[in-house]
Amino acid sequence: MKYSKTVVAALATLALAGCISLPTGPAGPQGATGDTGATGYTGATGNTGNTGATGYTGATGNTGNTGATGYTGATGSTGATGYTGATGDTGAKGNTGARGTPSDTVVIVPAR
Repeated sequence: MKYSKTVVAALATLALAGCISLPTGPAGPQGATGDTGATGYTGATGNTGNTGATGYTGATGNTGNTGATGYTGATGSTGATGYTGATGDTGAKGNTGARGTPSDTVVIVPAR
C-alpha cells in the first residue's frame, strides 16, 4: 500500500496537466557539433595484365596450273538434198447418180 498513494497522486497530476496549458518557453541553446572521423586511405590500383601475342599467319598454298584446252573437232559436211518426186495426175471425176422422185420422207446423211 505504500506505493498505491504515490501512483494515485501521479495519475491525478497527469490528468490535471492535460487540462492546464501554459505558453511555451524560449528555445534552449544549440548543442555542440561532433567531430568528423578521419578519412580512410584508398588502396593502390592493381597493374593491368600483359596483352598476349598474336599467332603467326599461315602461308597461302601455290595456285595450280590450268590444263590445256582441247581442240574442237572438224564440222562434218551436210549431205546432198534429194529431189522431190513428180506430182501424180488427178483421177477423173465420177458421174452424179440419178435423181429420185420427191416424197414426204426426208433422209439426212451425215457428211464425212
